[in-house]
Amino acid sequence: MKEIVLGGGCFWGVQEYYRRTKGIIESKVGYAQGTTDSPSYQEVCSGLTHHAEVVYLQYDENLISLPKILEHLFRMIDPTSLNKQGGDIGTQYRTGVYFIDDADEPVIREYLAQQQPKYKKPIVVEVSKLKKFYHAEDYHQLYLVKNPTGYCHINMGLLKPEERKDVF
Repeated sequence: MKEIVLGGGCFWGVQEYYRRTKGIIESKVGYAQGTTDSPSYQEVCSGLTHHAEVVYLQYDENLISLPKILEHLFRMIDPTSLNKQGGDIGTQYRTGVYFIDDADEPVIREYLAQQQPKYKKPIVVEVSKLKKFYHAEDYHQLYLVKNPTGYCHINMGLLKPEERKDVF
């Protein structure tokens, strides 16, 4: 199994999208790359912790590749939008790809380089080694499963039928 951590704005929708995706074994929402230990949601929302809302993914690389995971991320985000996705604004909503395995960095950077010509503005997706990851509070885990009519900036219809796993 492989692991990657992704920031795509509000973590509720990003987690739900990947939860429905074939090859994704586990997902957890949390906070990453900040300057404080074990931050609360309220602290992260203040912008003072410098953490991003992220989703940790464990995936089976025999079923889904890292470039395919990144393709899914780029379907759901605007990679040229800094600190804003959908109606969410703030540094905690920045986009990012935070690798655990150093061998993933060139794959990620190559994917972003291949995508740049498709956009008029520069891609602002952060790419760095995962420094810190803290689980978000329990009420945030699988939030859209618990609250099916909850807010979500992600269009789940972007997931093609052949890419979906049966999770409902």
